[in-house]
Parts: sequence; structure tokens; C-alpha cells
Amino acid sequence: MSQYLRDGVLDLDDFELPSKQRREKGRVIIIECVQEIPCNPCSEICPRNAITIKGDITNIPQVDFEKCNGCGICIANCPGLAIFSVNESLGQEMAEVGIPYEFKPLPETGDSVDLIDRAGQVVGTGTVKRVLQPKSYDRTALIYLMVPRELSLQIRFFRKSLKSGNKKKS
Repeated sequence: MSQYLRDGVLDLDDFELPSKQRREKGRVIIIECVQEIPCNPCSEICPRNAITIKGDITNIPQVDFEKCNGCGICIANCPGLAIFSVNESLGQEMAEVGIPYEFKPLPETGDSVDLIDRAGQVVGTGTVKRVLQPKSYDRTALIYLMVPRELSLQIRFFRKSLKSGNKKKS
């Protein structure tokens, strides 16, 4: 029995990951969809046809990581908020993680944030790099975070830092 079935928390063995070499080439999505339900907005909206659902619409989406350029359109259009992006091409220390976000107020570029893993635990700190919310995203913002590279596959949410002073000093 997988950990997910025991405690409801996904781990890296529960979904397909792009290779380390692919993550180091630039932004790429990761789909953490494990429920076989009728859903296909990600495959319908992908401009590069990098996401497919083979057979029945209830099957889990598959990503052709070589076709994916990490544009993020699928992230904002996933009703289950189950798609994220990772970019490990920024050097050995830091990575970028793109997260869907549906709360108000939106964070601001430069905000210092506590990084939260799949189990809801704070595992580090990062910085808001960019906030995107075009009308085509249908009220779901896409927040790009700068995170320690070793945490790039763990981070799945954030909160404004509870430490004094919210803006990162440059």
C-alpha cells in the first residue's frame, strides 16, 4: 500500500518526474494527478500537445517532457491544482518552482515566504520571483518562487514569512 493511501500525502514515487537532465534544461511541468476522474483541461489547453490522456478520459495525464516548455497554461487551468513547474537550470544553489494560487491577496514580487511541502510542513524559505494572473488563467494565479535547489521537488505551497520584515532585502 502506498503512503498516499495510508496518509493522503503524495511522495515522489506516486507520479512521473522529468529526469534531472530535463529539469536542468529549463522550466518543465510535473503533474501530480493520481485520481482517475473524468478531467482533461490540461491536455486540451497545452499549445505544444505535450500532455496526453491515452484511452479513457479518466486515465492519468501523461507528459512528454521533451515537448513541454513549462509555459504554465496547464497549471492555471487544472481544476485540481495538481500541476506545478520546476526549473533547475538556474545554477547549483537555487531553483524556480511555479505553483497555482487561488487566494487573495496575492503575494508580491520580492516577498519572503515560508516553503511548505506536500505534508503541510514548513521546510525552508524562499522568495516570490514573479506573479502571473492574466484573464486567460480564469482566476488562478501562477506564482513563481525562488527556492533552494534541493527543495525544488518538495515544495508545493507557501505562506508569507512569519519572520519580521516581509520583503527580501537586495
